[in-house]
Amino acid sequence: MKKFGLLALGIIAGIVALASLGSLIGLAISAFVVFAGVHFYLKSDSTFLKIFWATAGIIGLFSAVANVPGFFGILAIVVVLYVVKKWNKQSFCFTKSTVKSDDPFVNFEKQWNELSK
Repeated sequence: MKKFGLLALGIIAGIVALASLGSLIGLAISAFVVFAGVHFYLKSDSTFLKIFWATAGIIGLFSAVANVPGFFGILAIVVVLYVVKKWNKQSFCFTKSTVKSDDPFVNFEKQWNELSK
């Protein structure tokens, strides 16, 4: 049952991420404009260039605010990554049990990593 819930959550989050792909691209472009505006504002010496880059940064910030669905896309991508991580952590066979042994020949890699530290 837990696998079904993870599968449903992953599919829904994937659909949301794909549906907001355009907003994600717009958000990335506006974030780049904000970054460039702040970067060049700090590097410029003349007043005209400071005003120009501050205006460019503000325009990029307004554009980022306009792409609010992109934030939902980022959240959906994070949920998809969470589902993939949880899915890979679970074993596929429910009757299989893992027995940990202290035998160094069984856990050779573990012992080797401890010795190499």
